[in-house]
Amino acid sequence: MKRSRPPSRTRSRSRSRSLNVRALLALAVMAASVAIALTMPVRLGLDLRGGTQIVLETKSTETTKADREATDRTVEVLRGRIDALGVAEPTIVRSGENRVVVELPGVQDPKKAADVLGRTAQLTVHSVLGPAENPADAADGKTEAAEDGERVLPDESGQSLRLKAATLTGQDVKGADARFDQQNGAGWTVTVDFKDSGSDRWAQVTGEAACNPAGDPKRRVAIVLDDKIISSPQVDPSVSCGAGITGGSTQITGSFDDAEARELALLIKGGALPVPVETIEQRTIGATLGDEAINAGAWAAVIGTALTALFIIVVYRLMGALATVALLCYGLISYAALAAVGATLTLPGLAGFVLAIGMAVDANVLVFERAREEQAARTRPSTRSALTAGFRSAFSAIADSNITTLIAAALLFFLASGPVKGFGVTLGIGVLASMVSALVITRVLAEFAASRPAVFRRPGITGISTTGPVRDALLRRNPFLMSRPRRWLAASLIVMVVAGSGILVRGLNFGIEFTGGRLIEYSTANQVDPDRARDALADAGFPRAVVQSSGDGDLTVRTEELTDAEAATVTEAVAELGGETEKVRDELIGPSLGEELRRDALIALGLALAAQLAYLAVRFRLLFGTAAVSALAHDVVILVGVFAWLGKPIDGVFLAALLTVIGYSVNDSVVLFDRVRELLGKERKAPFDRLTNDAILQTLPRTVNTGMGAVLILASLAVLADDSLTDFALALLIGVGVGTYSSVFTASPLAIELHDRGTGSRSERRTGGKGRGAGRTGKTDKQVPASRTERQEAL
Repeated sequence: MKRSRPPSRTRSRSRSRSLNVRALLALAVMAASVAIALTMPVRLGLDLRGGTQIVLETKSTETTKADREATDRTVEVLRGRIDALGVAEPTIVRSGENRVVVELPGVQDPKKAADVLGRTAQLTVHSVLGPAENPADAADGKTEAAEDGERVLPDESGQSLRLKAATLTGQDVKGADARFDQQNGAGWTVTVDFKDSGSDRWAQVTGEAACNPAGDPKRRVAIVLDDKIISSPQVDPSVSCGAGITGGSTQITGSFDDAEARELALLIKGGALPVPVETIEQRTIGATLGDEAINAGAWAAVIGTALTALFIIVVYRLMGALATVALLCYGLISYAALAAVGATLTLPGLAGFVLAIGMAVDANVLVFERAREEQAARTRPSTRSALTAGFRSAFSAIADSNITTLIAAALLFFLASGPVKGFGVTLGIGVLASMVSALVITRVLAEFAASRPAVFRRPGITGISTTGPVRDALLRRNPFLMSRPRRWLAASLIVMVVAGSGILVRGLNFGIEFTGGRLIEYSTANQVDPDRARDALADAGFPRAVVQSSGDGDLTVRTEELTDAEAATVTEAVAELGGETEKVRDELIGPSLGEELRRDALIALGLALAAQLAYLAVRFRLLFGTAAVSALAHDVVILVGVFAWLGKPIDGVFLAALLTVIGYSVNDSVVLFDRVRELLGKERKAPFDRLTNDAILQTLPRTVNTGMGAVLILASLAVLADDSLTDFALALLIGVGVGTYSSVFTASPLAIELHDRGTGSRSERRTGGKGRGAGRTGKTDKQVPASRTERQEAL
């Protein structure tokens, strides 16, 4: 008879062993995170440290196709040019088949960088056949080569010269250096060294020129770079006819200053690009703006985390305090993971880092609410056993909700570009880190604390010994919210139509990412009225410029695509009104890229909805997946419509917010439908609308507490963060509110309607009774309570 005790001791040892394993795993993760954080700094994006990003697109020619191989060769040539520019820690990578992304930290003058990178540097050397018979050909730009290779180009002084076909090209050049010639007083010169084959041809072309008398144009040799004669020196009288200049080296002289000489040597030495390139995107962020963004984001993270921690401590007491410790560990793990994978932290990425804190809170809230239910259901409750059951019961909902968010993060990573792609990386890492934080670290701390005798004797301090005020209020009233689901669907439809009408009435204010164009943000000494600036720009020749105030007295100008000269004119017009003017941001998006980004945004949105539907259909049922995705579409239309009414920009950052809202909204629906599935397994004969209603009431405390945590984080971002993140936080705040509403009052009623149509039970529900607890199944008249609360009331 005494042999009934060993199983209890065995279970106790098993729990202790599991706790020890989790504790060792948590210590290993934290130790690795600390080591990585101390030794590997996270790389900051240009929007946080300042600099210039240029996206180049290679173009095919008649002889060379701009394929992957040609683009790779272009990358190598550009790398040599960038190294010669002396930029610290530059980044140059191929993106896709025919694009090159160049990041130049600290470079605030993108014009010079773009000129140096984008010039094809087609270097050729020609014999001069004499002055052009028709100098107007060169003046009119008629420099095309004739069938025999001859061409007409103006020299440095403007005299038109007739040139023979090229004898040498840039492929024959070995190297070039800028030097200051003190001995001969020639000033800055460029010394060019030729390869072996080029050395012989150089001797040939100079030997032919030396056969002409001094002063004759035919004694000159023209060095042409990108269809422009950069030097056409006379061959020295000491060079004899037919012998030429030997030794494989020559010197280009001219009225160079040191910068011009170095740039010329850089272009010649860097080599010719295998294919032409076109600048399709250019972004410049001032260092001051980057520092302000970091400070604002850091304050938002600190204050948002503090408010969230205070909230969960008030609600869950000791368990909330332990969850706060786990949140701090989450921050360290996320930072270490970013450093370990070499990810670049961008401004939207920083927002994703902060936002993931709210998602980490969600997992803890799910566990604690399930633990509260488990403890309230036991006759002799044990805090530790309730926690164990809570972790076990909440695991599926945590996993499903985080996977749906990872789907959104993956779509951002593969389809977005620039800083928004960084948001996808940070969000994905944050989601994974939040699962480690909640399922490993929080569990170790909570189970260890719950097993202490002092806590066992005072279960009230744990925060999970009572059901909480929200659940208590629901238990007292037990409202039947889903008695008339069509009314909720009608209300949702009305809200969606009112919000969505803004798309038709006001239209969408697409950002330059989707339309192409140029956006320049200025910081001025004197505050400039946007209307005055708009009039000044119209007088300067830019009547369609969109001028807006931004931040603390800053001014944003958005126009169609501008050249650098036209951008300088815009800057001068703003400076005349605002005094000392500093350009803090400069973004250029080509029209082809804008169209592509707009197309990719629609693809990302469609794939997000399709992926969520497919996942939910596999994990749950097609009925639940259809209801959840329909609620997502409802949320998307409302959010886009509200931004249309407000005139807010629809840009890449908004796309990131929209996909995040999709993930968040699915989280609520997943938690709700996971509970419906659980109740269906326990009470198969209960009416579906009653089970859905019970699932809503049982998960509503989690929804409220999670929503509060997210709102505190997002409110901190909206108030404290950079202007571009204010709209991001606003979109997420709207999305959190709409997503919470739609999961309860759109997805749930729609699931009931779809279920009734599939089973034909609508008429049965209509006649099955009214009021609380009404609901009949099959042929029996027995009332079926749908939850533990209802069963207690029946007793």
